[in-house]
Amino acid sequence: MSQQNLPLTRNSFGHLMFTDGEGKAHLITPVRAFPIAAPAENIGLINSDGEEVAWIERLTDLDEAPRRLIEEEMASREFIPVIQRIHRVSSFACPSTWEIETDRGATSMVLKGEEDIRRLTSPALMIADSRGINFLIRDRYALDAHSKRLLDRFL
Repeated sequence: MSQQNLPLTRNSFGHLMFTDGEGKAHLITPVRAFPIAAPAENIGLINSDGEEVAWIERLTDLDEAPRRLIEEEMASREFIPVIQRIHRVSSFACPSTWEIETDRGATSMVLKGEEDIRRLTSPALMIADSRGINFLIRDRYALDAHSKRLLDRFL
């Protein structure tokens, strides 16, 4: 079966369905193998029993319709705002309230402690706020100078 023509549909409840080569329909969940480092590559389609029923090397290999279904499904389950700018921090001691700009708009978060800033594959960082929301900084060196100065005080 060609990756481009991946047989994906939504059932009457809006769940994503995959039909295998034998004609059996599976309720599936797309799962990224490397959600931060390679979000558009190596995606497994996992059925309700936790078994992988298909593997996608690259989303770009798919036709537009199945690619859009997978992207919509993952976007509805994944919520990791990407920090684009740090406007201000209330204090350089924790807990500290941060006023930030993300790819989903302006917001604030409370950093409980420096240990809530995790280093990922350089230069990425993951910051967990007091509510349990994870915020991603894809490239800390690409931030503007003001944001870098504020962030460096916590690293």
